[in-house]
Amino acid sequence: MKITVVIPTYNRAYVLERAINSVLNQSYAPHEVIVVDDGSTDDTQDVLNQYKNIPYMKVITTENRGVSAARNTAIKAASGDWIALLDSDDEWLSHKLETQVEFLKENEHLPLVHGEEIWIRNGKRVNQKKIHQKHGGSIFQRCLPLCLISPSASLIRKDVLEELGNFDEEFEVCEDYDLWLKLTSLYDVGYIEEPIITKYGGHEDQLSRKFKAMDFWRLKSLMRILEIRNLSNVDRKAVLEEVIKKGEILKMGYMKHKNMENYAVVDAWVGFAKSVLSSL
Repeated sequence: MKITVVIPTYNRAYVLERAINSVLNQSYAPHEVIVVDDGSTDDTQDVLNQYKNIPYMKVITTENRGVSAARNTAIKAASGDWIALLDSDDEWLSHKLETQVEFLKENEHLPLVHGEEIWIRNGKRVNQKKIHQKHGGSIFQRCLPLCLISPSASLIRKDVLEELGNFDEEFEVCEDYDLWLKLTSLYDVGYIEEPIITKYGGHEDQLSRKFKAMDFWRLKSLMRILEIRNLSNVDRKAVLEEVIKKGEILKMGYMKHKNMENYAVVDAWVGFAKSVLSSL
């Protein structure tokens, strides 16, 4: 398997070396590593210069356009058949790729395999809640409430990513949620029950801390999946119910905080979902 590792980064010189070294220390060597510096203004280039003599590692420097554009830039430049994503604030365990490759040898029909994670928040290990439990197989409905596949834990066929249109650069956040909805509405996925990555959180530059009302973007994705997929009645009903649930909560939040910018859009989505649901 020719695996291209894709690492987007923006102003994370303080953790970038940890991420890259976790790739270089893999028991199964990747075909290539592509790091996209998304217009960093810190010491990122100094960190990357340490690796300039590694022949299978490529650095692409772009203007700051966001994580989706950075990932897409690397995916388009990739020569591998499989894409292994790694966020620059996360870290792979040394057997990550080897475990996934062995799994796919027995499950060649699957376009994606992900795995369990060790969570570190503010320097301390924490347990995941039940709602974050990962799964394999047909997981479309499980993916409706929240993102259940970590990009850093995923290994994906490049041609399937291209079929799905890669990451939607319109999405400022929840771009992974959007991609996984598009993927799991068409395909089953593989899942490895043992931890294969360490996922770090709690730091100030996480996008989830920067953006409020992230369910707006999830609603946007849910509404689109209704348009682009010929879902079964069961799946369609589940999507509509999730639109209503998320939308009503979001509307209450908008009113509470007197932030009405997207209220009318969300209200229209909820009205549409209620109307369609009543006719099923």
